[in-house]
Amino acid sequence: MDAVPSSSAAPPRTEGSLWSEVREALRGSHRDLTEAPLGRAIFVLAVPMVLEMVMESVFAVTDIFFVGRLGAEAQATVGLTETMETMVYALAFGLSIGATSLVARRMGEKDEESAARTAVQAIALGLFFGIPLSAAGAIFAPELLRAMGGSPWVLEHGVHFTRVLLGANVSVCLLFLINAIFRGAGDAATAMRVLWLANGINIVLGPCLVFGVGPFPKLGVAGAAVATSIGRTSGVIYQLYRLTRGDGRLTVRWRHVRLEARTLLSVLRLSGAGTLQTVVGMTSWIVLVWIISHFGSQAVAGYTIAIRLVIFAILPSFGLANAAATLVGQNLGAKKPDRAERAAWTAGGIGAIFLGTIGIIFIAAAPHIVGIFTNDPVVLGHGVRGLRIISAGFAFYAYGMTFTQSLNGAGATWAPTWLNGVCFWAFELPLAWVLAVHAGLGTTGAYIACLAAFSLLAVASGAVFRRGAWKTVSV
Repeated sequence: MDAVPSSSAAPPRTEGSLWSEVREALRGSHRDLTEAPLGRAIFVLAVPMVLEMVMESVFAVTDIFFVGRLGAEAQATVGLTETMETMVYALAFGLSIGATSLVARRMGEKDEESAARTAVQAIALGLFFGIPLSAAGAIFAPELLRAMGGSPWVLEHGVHFTRVLLGANVSVCLLFLINAIFRGAGDAATAMRVLWLANGINIVLGPCLVFGVGPFPKLGVAGAAVATSIGRTSGVIYQLYRLTRGDGRLTVRWRHVRLEARTLLSVLRLSGAGTLQTVVGMTSWIVLVWIISHFGSQAVAGYTIAIRLVIFAILPSFGLANAAATLVGQNLGAKKPDRAERAAWTAGGIGAIFLGTIGIIFIAAAPHIVGIFTNDPVVLGHGVRGLRIISAGFAFYAYGMTFTQSLNGAGATWAPTWLNGVCFWAFELPLAWVLAVHAGLGTTGAYIACLAAFSLLAVASGAVFRRGAWKTVSV
C-alpha cells in the first residue's frame, strides 16, 4: 500500500460519499485521529474493527462445523483443548490491553519513536510467555487431556490435535499482541487484514486437511489444528511484514529492537490488570454453565445455542468498543481529554442503537433463529428463553463494553477489573444460584442474573467513566 500524505499536509477535504468513506476505512486511513471530525474518526476505525470481529465469528462457526462431521469424540477433543486454550487467550488479551493503551498514548503525543519501542517491548513479552507455553503444550498434551477427563479415544487420537494447537501458543500470543499494536496506532485496517488472512487460510485449509481433499493428506481432527496453526502463523508473518514495511502509521526499525526495562514494566503493569480482568469474565461464564448443568444436558444445549448467538451478535459491537479505546488513548496523548470522553459516549451510543436493534430482532424471532440449530423441543425452549432474556439487555451491553474498553484505553485498567469482579463474581453468580436453585426458577433464573449483571456493569462503568479520574492516569 502506497503511503499517502498525512491530514496535516493534505489540502482540505470535502465530505465524500458513504462508499468513499468505507473505502478509506478498509484501505487504511492516514488521518490524524485526534484532529479529524469525531464521527469520521470513529467510522474509519470501527468499520475494519467490526469486520475483523465478524470474521472471527465466522471462523468459530465453520471450524466446529467441519470437526462436527467427525463425530462426538472429535468435538470433545476440540472442546477440551479450547477450554485449556482459554487461559492462553486470557493472557494474550490481557497483554494486548497494555499494548493498545501505551501505543495509543504515544501516538497521540506524536511520539512515533516511543510508540515503535513500545511495540517491540510488547512483542518481546509475547515471545517470553508464548514460547514456554508452546513447549509445555506440545510436551504435556497427553497429561493435560487426561487431567481434563478425556476419553480413551481422545487420549489416543485427539492428542495430536491438542499437541499441534497448544504447540502453536506463541502464534496466538503474537497474533493478539501485534494486532493490538496496530489498533493502538489507529491502523485498524491492517489488523482486519491480518485476521482475515489467518482465518481465511484456516477456513479453506481446514476441510482439506481434515478430510484429505485432493492432494492434501487426511489428518482427521488433527488437520483442523494444523490448519489453524498455519493460518495463525501466516498472520503473524504478515503482521511483522506490515510493521517493518515503512508505509503504515507505525514502523519498527532495527534501532528500535532493544529491551527497555521501564517500558517493559509499564506494559506488564497495565497488562497484569487486563489479564485478571479477562480471567474474571471467562471464569464467570464457566461457573454459570456449571449452575445451568444442574438442570440437565438439554438445558446446557439450549444455553450453548443461545450464548453462541449472543456472542455472534456482540462481537461486531466489540469492534466499536475497541475503536473507542484507541480514540481515548490517542486523544489523552494529544492532551484532549474532553474529546476522548465524547468519543466514548458517541461510540457507546452507536453501539447501543446497533446492538439494541439486533436485540429486538432476537426477541421477536427467537423460535425461528434457535430452531435453525435444534429440532429438540426441550432444547428449543431453553434456547429461546435464554436468547430472549439476555437480548433484552443488548443496549446496556453496548455501553458496558464501550466504557470498560475506554477505561482500558486510558490506562485505567484496574477500574474495569474491579467492576468485572463485583458485577460477575460478587453479583451475577450468587444471584444465578439463588434464583435458579433456591427460588426454583431454573435456567430462567440464571438468564435473569446474566441480564442483571451486564446491565449493572453498564451503569457502574458509565458512572466510573463519568467521574473522569481516568483523564489523569499517566502511562
